[in-house]
Amino acid sequence: MKALVCKAFGTPDSLAMTELPVPEPAAGEVLIEGHFASLNFPDILMVAGTYQGCPPLPFVPGMETAGYVRAVGSGVSEFALGDRVMARTGGFGSFAEYACAPVSDVYHAPQALPLEMAAGFSVSYGSVYHALVDRARLQPGENLLVLGAGGGTGVNAVEVGKLLGARVIAAAGSADKLAAAREFGADEVFNYREEPHFRDTVKNLTGGHGADVVFDPVGGDAFDESLRCIAWAGRILVFGFASGRIPQVPANHVLVKGCDIVGVFTGAFTRKTPGKSRRNMEQLLAWVEAGRLKPPVPVIYGLDQVPLAMRHLQERTLVGKAAIRLR
Repeated sequence: MKALVCKAFGTPDSLAMTELPVPEPAAGEVLIEGHFASLNFPDILMVAGTYQGCPPLPFVPGMETAGYVRAVGSGVSEFALGDRVMARTGGFGSFAEYACAPVSDVYHAPQALPLEMAAGFSVSYGSVYHALVDRARLQPGENLLVLGAGGGTGVNAVEVGKLLGARVIAAAGSADKLAAAREFGADEVFNYREEPHFRDTVKNLTGGHGADVVFDPVGGDAFDESLRCIAWAGRILVFGFASGRIPQVPANHVLVKGCDIVGVFTGAFTRKTPGKSRRNMEQLLAWVEAGRLKPPVPVIYGLDQVPLAMRHLQERTLVGKAAIRLR
């Protein structure tokens, strides 16, 4: 099979197209003939060797795939050959024509989801739901500020926030990203590249109240400013650091604001509480089946274009998700 391999930590351009044997599923695993994979920001960090859980070298990057079951390991009864599925592949292994996934992270893909959309569903939507529901306890009527709102995860946070009954304020760095956030339900939008000191903007948009919950995949200066506009007893979700700077939290601000700084690490959540993780995904898929959740159409790249897709994601010029065509 064709696979994209990271042989040494480095830039996206260091990835090499390689021929590898098709893997065999171990006990409790499913072998998937992948048709599309999805690109996530941690993929870039793993290739660079800076992610908190890097696999040993060499490895195939890619966290999720969608396609058809071609073999099952011993003990697997939930799936049969030919089933149309989407899966998380244990953090890596998806940028290949075939990948194995633990049965706990494999789901039947709804017919309402084309495979290019199904490939990017599990990690992003699962992480957003875990963040907003399990970690932030977002309530109907609360003000949700979504940073990085035009990226794949940010757009999903806008959409899920609206489904949960929040008033959503979307912040992004370009007009096309703000338009995407509007399309998926944002009540208010602003450009934080034009308004880097956005405390007063958020305060004005919330009648002086501030943001009850901040979804922050950006970090850096945006996190610092979020701490200035968080409401009393608000929750800031530390989701990632796309800006490249991990912020330091002044504890006196947390004390005065009476706020919570809440970490969101979905990989650990999935490993430690697989039953809860699966119930979350079942809720999300029920919303898809009911037509209440409509994932955005991704930008499609070929397997040989993964380095280009990674650069677009790094440069924050990608609007929405990137899907990788595997065959």
